[in-house]
Amino acid sequence: MKFSERLLSEFTTIRLGGNSRHFIECGSEDEITEILKYGAENNLSVFVLGGGSNVIFPDEGYQGIVLKVSLKGISFENDIVSVKAGEDWDAFVKTTIENGYAGLECLSGIPGTAGATPVQNVGAYGVEVSNYITEVHAIDRITFEKIIFTSKECGFAYRNSRFKSADKDKYIITEVKFRLMKNGEPVIKYPELEKYLASHINLNTLKGIDKILAIRDAVIRIRINKSMIYDENDPDSHSCGSFFTNPVVNQSVFNEFMSKCAQNHLKPAYFKDGENFKISAAWLIENSGLKKGYTVNGAGISSKHSLALVNRGCSTNDIIDLSNHIKKTVFDNFGILLEMEPILAAYR
Repeated sequence: MKFSERLLSEFTTIRLGGNSRHFIECGSEDEITEILKYGAENNLSVFVLGGGSNVIFPDEGYQGIVLKVSLKGISFENDIVSVKAGEDWDAFVKTTIENGYAGLECLSGIPGTAGATPVQNVGAYGVEVSNYITEVHAIDRITFEKIIFTSKECGFAYRNSRFKSADKDKYIITEVKFRLMKNGEPVIKYPELEKYLASHINLNTLKGIDKILAIRDAVIRIRINKSMIYDENDPDSHSCGSFFTNPVVNQSVFNEFMSKCAQNHLKPAYFKDGENFKISAAWLIENSGLKKGYTVNGAGISSKHSLALVNRGCSTNDIIDLSNHIKKTVFDNFGILLEMEPILAAYR
């Protein structure tokens, strides 16, 4: 094995982070296992890096091993599509569509690797990856055993899974299997996307792959308009995407929240989620007086999307300070605690 010294900001979409002296890319499961064993034997922590779209490294860098998963490969077998963890997610989505499969088109344009999507149950425009995942293949980081999880065993929830919560840092995902619809019809169930399609595209004139590609194109255009696709020339895209998840609260907390809104003559954005309520984090931020474009010490809120915190020439500490300020301001105004979505790699 051969480690290299790399500047970690070059591997993240928010462009933050210091150096790693133990950076290595692994293109096979055997290589991953070898690095895990080396880390254990030399008392070095191992941070697993995918596409870098949902991680923030400290300004001081990372003292342990940074293992970039680079496993490649996509295969099709009837309605099951398998993808290795290191494949670029958006490129994979495009490949499924070009091969006549419907299902993932609403998840187009999301940055990162395929292996990262089950961890936080990636979702957008009314679709979550858990709707289609059948299996997740992984390596146990302690025993080095290869394990296959069924979709049910993954413990999927809104922006969550066992890999992010109960079993955080216990496994390295190596492959994901999806059950998609060969020659299937796309399902549109998100109002914003429906509105865009109605005003830009007549889907009734399209069939098959052309129809699915049109939906993919619409999703990408919407994301570009919000700077939610990384572009070196667009400062608003130098982010981790949505920095906060939409809070899900029980009836009691919701009642208190609605009471605060009524006192201030506000009509909040929310919807019923089973027995709970999901409140728009973007609405909470904007109605706490923190507007798009708000910037402190180079750390700012995107001018196009209230949920994205962007790097306008700041440090990691500046972004965390802004995050904490937003959380405190929202809590002081509405009694709702926002949860940070990106992973903050500890300096160790």
